[in-house]
Amino acid sequence: MSHKADILSKIDARTAHVAVVGLGYVGLPLATEFAEVGFTVTAIDIDDTKIARLKDGISYIDDIASERLVPLLADNRLRPTSDYTSIGEVDAVCICVPTPVSDTKDPDMRYINQAVASIAEHATAGMLVVLESTTYPGTTEELVQPQFEALGLTVGESVFIAFSGERIDPGNAVYQVKNTPKVVGGVTPHCTEIATELYAHTIDTVVPVSSPTAAEVVKLLENTFRSVNIGLANEMAVMCDKLGVDVWEVIDAAATKPFGFMPFYPGPGVGGHCIPIDPHYLNWKLKTLNYNSRFIELASEINASMPHHVVHKVTDALNNVAKAVRGSQIVVLGVAYKPNIDDMRESPALEVIDLLIQKGADVVFHDPHIEQLRMGDAVMTSCDYSDELLQSADCVVITTNHAWYDWAHVQSHSAVIVDTRNAIPKTGAGGIVVSI
Repeated sequence: MSHKADILSKIDARTAHVAVVGLGYVGLPLATEFAEVGFTVTAIDIDDTKIARLKDGISYIDDIASERLVPLLADNRLRPTSDYTSIGEVDAVCICVPTPVSDTKDPDMRYINQAVASIAEHATAGMLVVLESTTYPGTTEELVQPQFEALGLTVGESVFIAFSGERIDPGNAVYQVKNTPKVVGGVTPHCTEIATELYAHTIDTVVPVSSPTAAEVVKLLENTFRSVNIGLANEMAVMCDKLGVDVWEVIDAAATKPFGFMPFYPGPGVGGHCIPIDPHYLNWKLKTLNYNSRFIELASEINASMPHHVVHKVTDALNNVAKAVRGSQIVVLGVAYKPNIDDMRESPALEVIDLLIQKGADVVFHDPHIEQLRMGDAVMTSCDYSDELLQSADCVVITTNHAWYDWAHVQSHSAVIVDTRNAIPKTGAGGIVVSI
């Protein structure tokens, strides 16, 4: 039996042994889904704290309830470990490690390189390897493929390699792993066929494309589309502020058009792993081809400027009540990058806090989902939410509109509010409300 026929037979019978490398917001949900449909899943992460918690049946990801893990662990279908030697026992590997950018906005490939090298060290013939980490176009064929070919394996015959970008949206109660379509691009048609078959057993819709590079660009287009449109919304907010027009009213009215318009909304910046990071991967690759992606750079510049715009609004709001930023008590509400989650990755709230501290403000924060955050060498702890917290503030800055908050209560107990999320009701009673 050929390697292709063998792995397809195992996938079809759900006897294939799958490994997921990297157990963060992407890897743990994927590993859980594979295990729940009957595959044996080895879940690998170099963070021993994560592995210990998983072995105890404790999830550290909001989207995965601990109750889902317990039966999978009991049946030995989910096997958490930090030991890569177990790769020698598996039929398929999905790589879900972080892909940050450097201070100069260049791709930081160390986690992918480390994971691929560790997998290749224990790889066996007939294995499927899928890269899910968002990265620059060409990564799968330029970085992943050569390490397996160096073992004497032939892609499409004795090893199968593909890219399938993650589409995880933390906190999304509607679209999760199973019902979010999955784009797959293999190095060869056999690679695409096998990867598609694996994902089809746990994901409702799988969309094959012609190559790994095409699949890599799909992922980057999705997030660049959002970055550019959020950048437009943010610039529109600044322009409407200068014109004395409510940008939220403008966007809501424009959204009544039944064709040709899709609403995007301004805010204090962009956060999460994808939107602030992924466009830089595409931009970096294009620069190696002597092409300057002007839309991407401009959108990133506008989005990155929004924390400064927020601090400027705080400064003006305090000046209007005869107070300076220096020495003022400022309460920041919400530090997660978006509502109703505990994820602070690239959150613009962190830069807003840092800029206010640099200006001499006495800054505290409250977030119902986040207990602590680190600002340089200092650790800040979320304050107890209370009437007194709001009333003691010279200015309250809303950076994340968690559903936990009663915004009418916030307004009625705060003297001055800078609302970056259009959270405060337009007809509410209470302190001065300044929009971005």
